[in-house]
Amino acid sequence: MKNRLKVLRAECDLTQADLALALDVSRQTINAIEKGKYDPSLPLAFKVARLFELTIEDIFQEE
Repeated sequence: MKNRLKVLRAECDLTQADLALALDVSRQTINAIEKGKYDPSLPLAFKVARLFELTIEDIFQEE
């Protein structure tokens, strides 16, 4: 699954650790999602979308 998480995080000047704290996940989880090695659960995808005030589809796209 492709995603814009790294770009969105950079636009908000957040570190992976900052984002992990805001989403209550580990920094390693954020890193894995950004690299496309891990697909977030639906609840986590909703949390990410709400945090950036976007839709899930705005952030995550099928390959």
